[in-house]
Amino acid sequence: MEFVRTPDEHFENLPGYTFPPNYVTVDGLRIHYVDAGPADAPPVLLMHGEPSWSYLYRTMIPLLAEAGHRVIAPDLIGFGRSDKPVQREDYTYQRHVDWMHGFLNALDVQNATLVCQDWGGLIGLRLVAEQGGRFARVVAANTGLPTGDTPVSEVLLAWQQMSQTMPEFVASGVVALGCNTMLPEEVLAAYDAPFPDERYLAGARVFPMLIPTTPSDPAASANRAAWAALMAWHKPFLTAFSDGDPITSGAEQPFQTLIPGARGQAHVTISDAGHFLQEDKGEELAQVVLEFIART
Repeated sequence: MEFVRTPDEHFENLPGYTFPPNYVTVDGLRIHYVDAGPADAPPVLLMHGEPSWSYLYRTMIPLLAEAGHRVIAPDLIGFGRSDKPVQREDYTYQRHVDWMHGFLNALDVQNATLVCQDWGGLIGLRLVAEQGGRFARVVAANTGLPTGDTPVSEVLLAWQQMSQTMPEFVASGVVALGCNTMLPEEVLAAYDAPFPDERYLAGARVFPMLIPTTPSDPAASANRAAWAALMAWHKPFLTAFSDGDPITSGAEQPFQTLIPGARGQAHVTISDAGHFLQEDKGEELAQVVLEFIART
């Protein structure tokens, strides 16, 4: 598999992101991750989505680590400091799940709290369903686990079309559209840092098209199986969705209704935040996570 690796100098002097890099290799591809806090503490696994990377969690990582938790924030293959296959067909939903299974196995993650947003949930919830013994609890934020059996939003369909037709895919522009706050130029530049040119963007380009939108989608049956596992999940499960995300609005309801571990939890709505609530209200989301861990 042909891949490119973003030069290290692209990640120098990024505002708020001073974490030393760590790497594991899965199927010949290097996966980058942040590893902060006490190494022997139960981990909080922070999973990002499209087209962001672990930079998205930069305000949350120190707060979680200072509270005594080990914090692990990987970059998905194709994003951040992780390797980037150059052919779009090298990216499938199943491969993303398999790569992250390999990551969990390489680090031997145990007793983890998953915090997932956007594709971090589409992948992370599959990990929970398929390796449930590694997880103690879940915080799902602005995400879902679609099977293609119910209609998807017009906003999602529009995003799929736009992602394939825009002449230039600018990651920072996508992130900015999903935030309620105005991002400084240096923060926008940090979201563009992993992608020096179009060759590095195959994963970002194809990700929207991997979302199951029909019952016959290649990932539909695996996601149905994951839902079956989650509907037997009795460990704590919390939703922390924002009030300003047209993409995932209402997606918290199936989690709250169908997952036993979600019943009776103090589910949270974070105000004045968009799709990328980690940018808009990162410190607030970190506090939600800390309080959830403390009471469960």
